[in-house]
Amino acid sequence: MKLTDLLYEDVKPIWDGYLEHPFVKGIGDGTLSLERFRFFMLQDYLYLYDYAKVFAIGVVKSKDPELMRHFSQLVYDTLNGEMEIHRKYMARLGITEEEVASVKPSLVNTSYTHYMLEIGHTEGILELLVSILSCSWSYQQIGATLNRIPGASEHPFYGEWVRGYTSEAYVSDNQTIIDLVNRMGNNCSEEEISHLKDIFRNCSRYEALFWDMSYNMDM
Repeated sequence: MKLTDLLYEDVKPIWDGYLEHPFVKGIGDGTLSLERFRFFMLQDYLYLYDYAKVFAIGVVKSKDPELMRHFSQLVYDTLNGEMEIHRKYMARLGITEEEVASVKPSLVNTSYTHYMLEIGHTEGILELLVSILSCSWSYQQIGATLNRIPGASEHPFYGEWVRGYTSEAYVSDNQTIIDLVNRMGNNCSEEEISHLKDIFRNCSRYEALFWDMSYNMDM
């Protein structure tokens, strides 16, 4: 089995829970309150800045020019692709630049991003990639699941979110991370795989907490 298959198998019960979460289901059927989505957008926007910083650490740590280019592209795509979806939504929700600048990250948000940044700073590139993968891959799977709900991708408000995480560009970026993890983890020992599973499981648990935080609007 590929490394990503082993990682996914280990967290599948957690990921299955995302699909049953009221926040995610509310996007799929269009019933999620705008108040909750607004809270999520602001927190996720802050999250993505640190997410991009983890990729930037990959640029700094890489010795292979091709790998540097991969990380550099992922930084660009996060700041100018994924975050553009957020900016469009924030404009529709009446969120100003001043409000964005004044928002503080929640406790869950801070804990999650600090964990990824700590992995990035103190461990190797493979560990860094695995810490990122839980977010990028699970969002692709959530988007694909919601896209199968009749009318979800055409919803006048939430449809753009569903389309964004099923877009060719997003799927391509996620596949880049999956391919890098499998290539770099091809000869990992059982001990190394166990450690990578711990990182992936921790980040998957943080993703579940992020959905809880967004639905309950907890700071």
